[in-house]
Amino acid sequence: MPIYNIEGKKLTPIKQVKFKNERELQNLTEDNLEELFGLKFIASEFQVDNLRIDTLAFNEETNSFVIIEYKNVKNYSVIDQGYSYLSLLLNNKAEFVLKYNLVCNTALSKDEFDFSQTNVMFISPSYTTYQLRSVEFSDIAFELWKVVKYSNGTILFDKVNNTDTRASIKQITKENTKKDKVNNEIKKYTEEDTLMNKSEDIVSLYDNLKELLLSNYDDLEINHWKYYVAIKVNNKIVATVSVLSKSLKTWINLKETELHDPDGKVRNVSEIGHHGIGDYEYIIKSEDDLYYFNKLFKQSYDEKI
Repeated sequence: MPIYNIEGKKLTPIKQVKFKNERELQNLTEDNLEELFGLKFIASEFQVDNLRIDTLAFNEETNSFVIIEYKNVKNYSVIDQGYSYLSLLLNNKAEFVLKYNLVCNTALSKDEFDFSQTNVMFISPSYTTYQLRSVEFSDIAFELWKVVKYSNGTILFDKVNNTDTRASIKQITKENTKKDKVNNEIKKYTEEDTLMNKSEDIVSLYDNLKELLLSNYDDLEINHWKYYVAIKVNNKIVATVSVLSKSLKTWINLKETELHDPDGKVRNVSEIGHHGIGDYEYIIKSEDDLYYFNKLFKQSYDEKI
């Protein structure tokens, strides 16, 4: 869709321009990883064995590594390259942990990282139809991001959303030792995983919560992770939700003293260990609790936009 400048009553289209090369795109992304994706920069051109990773980043929310690959051409296989990178990490965990410790000045062991939630991000100005369709699986740990540069100095990073599919990559991959190892160790969590073995009442309560949010906020992104569901806007977490057997435990991502809680229904967990992101905990046990949750949620949402 074209983008226009407003000049009085006239609209003037803003032209798209090409990146000089992949390095220009890489430098721009690495300098803004926190702003763009909420990731910590670890290394550029990180080489292990005979493969070189363009950007190695870290997701502190999932405690896992993120591998970023930039492309300015179309003739490559997303699937093959993605599996190669994930296989590289799984077979060389010590090297990745060592690099993290050196950069972050820590002394963590392999067991303190969650390798199962590692994912690969591809960033490119364009994709072929084949590349787009090759990642249309619910359990594949790859993300495609399209980046567009404009002549007026504006740039757009847009996540290419997969179609709503329940197809599994495991159903079509032929016997392959490298891919089997990745599929067994890397887990892309879905809504189906979040709601597995939950009662009909809890599933219904979660569905009502999701409908409430999506009907009131049209720019939310919902990510399913191992321990909770993260609800984001502008790549910033607004709230997190853990689906329990009899309730939904939520955390509002605002710091202590920043949340207005007129009825005194939230619990301050800033100094208590908890899975979710946010200092305030609110329990949803019935539909009656959803309205108050939305009042709390909106405060965090307004702070993030």
